[in-house]
Amino acid sequence: MSDVSALFEPYTFRSGIQVRNRLVLAPMTTTSADPDDSVSAAELEYAARRSGGVGLAITAVGYVTPGGKGFHGQFGAEHDGRLDSLRALAHAMKQAGARAVLQIFHAGHQAPPELVAHDVTSASDVPSSQPGRAASGVPVRPLTAAEIQGIILDFGQATRRAVEAGFDGVEIHGANGYLIQQFVSAHSNRRTDEWGGTLENRLRFPLAVTDEVQRIAAQAGRPFLVGYRFSPEEPHEQGLTMHDTFALLGALREKNLDYVHVSLQDFAGRPRRGGHPERSRLEQIAEALGDTPLIGVGNIWTPQDAAQALNLGASFAALGRALLLEPEWVQKVQSGRAAEIRTTFTTADREALTLPEPMWNMLTGFMIKDRLVDAR
Repeated sequence: MSDVSALFEPYTFRSGIQVRNRLVLAPMTTTSADPDDSVSAAELEYAARRSGGVGLAITAVGYVTPGGKGFHGQFGAEHDGRLDSLRALAHAMKQAGARAVLQIFHAGHQAPPELVAHDVTSASDVPSSQPGRAASGVPVRPLTAAEIQGIILDFGQATRRAVEAGFDGVEIHGANGYLIQQFVSAHSNRRTDEWGGTLENRLRFPLAVTDEVQRIAAQAGRPFLVGYRFSPEEPHEQGLTMHDTFALLGALREKNLDYVHVSLQDFAGRPRRGGHPERSRLEQIAEALGDTPLIGVGNIWTPQDAAQALNLGASFAALGRALLLEPEWVQKVQSGRAAEIRTTFTTADREALTLPEPMWNMLTGFMIKDRLVDAR
């Protein structure tokens, strides 16, 4: 096996938070919260087991305001009544030595209408391109300027709750087509006020959210991480290109964030529009960020994949599906037992893998369906 020792080098972030290695539990949607949107016992077990070896563990995303809920079975971070729920999650992730980060978002036009009182909102009235969303018949309502300011403050209050709950940081979810990305994209943002139009105006909302989150984090009284996750491109004609992304990264670089986290299907993939077509997006993003640490993710299954992500410029490699199939991935690699890593599963393996049932149904339906083998 090639040298993967770089994966196990410790790191100290700008905020002062230290991590034991360069491996990250990627934020994975669990759809398994309790009916009142509190973190469930099954989610705590899932998170605790997969945080056992990584340096940094990022939660599934929590919504910051009732109108921003994105899917059934999502836990909330939208009011102080969530503090006990959030404390339990932070403790579960930290008990084996990982640093715990709460990911926070607003779903925007991706919110199922029935979860947001049929008041689906976004930067503009452009519907989601997700299957079934536009067909719901519920129109998308552009947010007012006052509502935008309110949501910015909601991100700050969710950050305060993360501090009080004992998390080591927050990650602003500006990826995967949710509200923050909806403001950045010319496809979904057709506004003509200060929040839309030019690229500079379209970047105003993510940067205002970042400023508010950093303002609250600075009041924590202890080291506290702030990260930002983004998607670099969109398939729509007017959607995000690498040109837009480089502008966003330049602005984020000036914020002195602890890290930026790129959402990719394939960590080694090349850009579709903009940038250098023969070089990976990861390399180009790392160069654009300069000395801001980068978390790379996307189709990382083996130790060699993770090491290659670092070689391409990432500071950290995030493990998603690999940790679903092998909760002890990190421990096995570190102890020289990489050959024992589970790469397939059967329909009888849910309890052995400590996966909540709703999450299991989603995974076997599409996320890791290609790794499923017959149990007989």
